[in-house]
Amino acid sequence: MKNVLVTGGAGFIGSNFIRYFLRVHADVRIVNFDKLTYAGNLENLRDIEGDPRHVFVRGDICARADLEAAFREYTIDTVVHFAAESHVDRSILGAGIFMTTNVLGTQMLLEVAKERGVERFIHVSTDEVYGSLGPEGKFTEATSLHPNSPYAASKASSDLIALAYRHTFGLPVIVTRCSNNYGPYQFPEKLIPLMIANALDDKPLPVYGEGLNVRDWLYVDDHCSAIDAVLLRGEVGAVYNIGGNNEWRNIDVVHLLLKHLAKPESLIRYVKDRPGHDQRYAIDATKISRDLGWRPAHRFEEGIKETVAWYLDHQPWCRRVMTGEYQHYYKEQYEGR
Repeated sequence: MKNVLVTGGAGFIGSNFIRYFLRVHADVRIVNFDKLTYAGNLENLRDIEGDPRHVFVRGDICARADLEAAFREYTIDTVVHFAAESHVDRSILGAGIFMTTNVLGTQMLLEVAKERGVERFIHVSTDEVYGSLGPEGKFTEATSLHPNSPYAASKASSDLIALAYRHTFGLPVIVTRCSNNYGPYQFPEKLIPLMIANALDDKPLPVYGEGLNVRDWLYVDDHCSAIDAVLLRGEVGAVYNIGGNNEWRNIDVVHLLLKHLAKPESLIRYVKDRPGHDQRYAIDATKISRDLGWRPAHRFEEGIKETVAWYLDHQPWCRRVMTGEYQHYYKEQYEGR
């Protein structure tokens, strides 16, 4: 493993992974391949701009020529694939780009990786491919796929394509499925940064339904360390669930954030629930813990404090990314609900 292509490396999880990977591996080069859509921001990586082990390439995973050029110029031997349209709400407003990027883009990346003979291909996915749980039980790697949103369906499709390339062509693919991430540099369309950003401006905090939907939360650095473990020690062809064993109702997360920000609960505004909103996700991460020795290092209460502190210290970053297209999306998504 010498030259690692990280797709979507200017996004939330991708940029945190690059930072983590360079911190723990001294002898690798990261080629950060990103289209720079609304959620991709090179400012996320400003602190490593001078690191010669990090190279940025602007490109589209749907464009064979872009991928071939990067693989050829940098002799790529390993792929960590984050690039995806990832927000459920946006997939409800317009599903087409999710199918194009997440399904066709992944297939194109797999095809070029196969032709170039890469040594490892980590396909990063989501627990949302499993669908919704009732009040009991957890998702295991053997749980049937039952995606309920266009986003989840696009990710389930890309998972199956990736595993098919392993079975049919022998491409050394491993799939990871992670629970909800939180932490620095998360784009403020997702629950935690959206609530923080609005609360800091004393704006209403839009909470779907009664806020009773349950999610398993994982600090982004813990997700990065899990992917690192899979990359180094994971079994080719396997699927690994990554979770924090840390379930919270959405409304309880909002209350906790308001407490840390010393803001009133009167800011909460319950809005009409989104279509097909999954009730509960919960990950069983026994396999990755047992087989690879991975466990999350951050307790949620501590991670939330660190996350709130980061957004307080980086309010200019937040204001810069919440302009233009984001304002149009926010108005379409929440006004009138």
